[in-house]
Amino acid sequence: MIGELGLELGEINRTHPFMLKGMAPDPNVQFDFDSYPYLTVGLAGLGGIIRQRPQDFQVYEVPAYSPAGQGEHLMVLIEKVGLTTRAVLELLRDRLQINEAHIGVAGLKDKHALTQQWFSIPARYQGRLDSLGGLEGVRVLGYGLHPHKLRVGHLRGNRFRILVRPSRPEAGLVGKAEAILRELERQGVPNYYGPQRFGIGGLNPTKGYQLVKQGKLHSPSWLKKFLLSSLQSLLFNDWLALRLQMGLFGQVIEGDVAKKHDTGGEFVVQDAAVENLRALRFEISATGALYGRKYREAQGAARDLEDQILQKYQLERRHFASRRGDRRLIRFPLSEWKVEETSEGLWLSFFLPKGAYATAVLREVMKKNPEQGEHAHEDEIDELP
Repeated sequence: MIGELGLELGEINRTHPFMLKGMAPDPNVQFDFDSYPYLTVGLAGLGGIIRQRPQDFQVYEVPAYSPAGQGEHLMVLIEKVGLTTRAVLELLRDRLQINEAHIGVAGLKDKHALTQQWFSIPARYQGRLDSLGGLEGVRVLGYGLHPHKLRVGHLRGNRFRILVRPSRPEAGLVGKAEAILRELERQGVPNYYGPQRFGIGGLNPTKGYQLVKQGKLHSPSWLKKFLLSSLQSLLFNDWLALRLQMGLFGQVIEGDVAKKHDTGGEFVVQDAAVENLRALRFEISATGALYGRKYREAQGAARDLEDQILQKYQLERRHFASRRGDRRLIRFPLSEWKVEETSEGLWLSFFLPKGAYATAVLREVMKKNPEQGEHAHEDEIDELP
């Protein structure tokens, strides 16, 4: 079935490094963001650096809903600088003397950034919010009543405003950035997991690999869960990289589990020619596997590609039986983008849906791993979908 895609298996192995090239005795399971292909490979990048100061990286959470004006919970909009979401949650717990289980949050936000996000607390603690006044790095911007506690994933997405400081003065940077963002808007952004998923030095997948192969790790269950999640993410990134190299990024093939962008509904592709008309209109996209005990499995040619990635690392689906499993879109839409040139560099603004990494956009624009620097991999554990 691979041959039906226009590439014989032998040709794939010669030209696509993410395909199986034989059973390596000790597979390299370390994350390397620079090893993955770019979608906009024909467009020159900006280079440069980000996060020279926290205010250079701004994130504004877009909630799934606004406070209803009534209810037993209080939604609180908090701005933080240089703090993890976990650190703010602990401040709410300790300063307001709230049981941690009663505090809600929709998503994690970067530490080395200026971010605004929503938390929820029981409404009866509203009068204690004044105790947060004067704390460095934390500011309450507003609040409102709501019937329900915030849960992970209760957000529509995030708006980003990020300063890319050029390595040296250069003319035409605005045009370069706009050309790349325009192409990403047209085709979608490769939905790679970013560096914060893989730990310091990108080594968490290696530890996860040792766990599934040897089954021995004297660590808390939450850490084991995270390490396996990191390995799942690495396999997904490799699958995405393969599809890019094969020219199958914006297309679906027989047996793909495709997802509808508007409703999130999944289905197995039976007639690729018909479904690719919808893919071209960005109505559907292929999804990659996050292996586990309960997820929709690909079939036919699409399953063959997933098998090649597993074989590359001498893995089988059974190795992930302790994880629930899921599927992840190969691409996500880029919208509301804008480029502003200042004396400091270029400010890039855009909206991304939940679960998407801004580093996937920045990587295409800069043509490098944007998180190579002082603060690389220092953010809190990312366990969101």
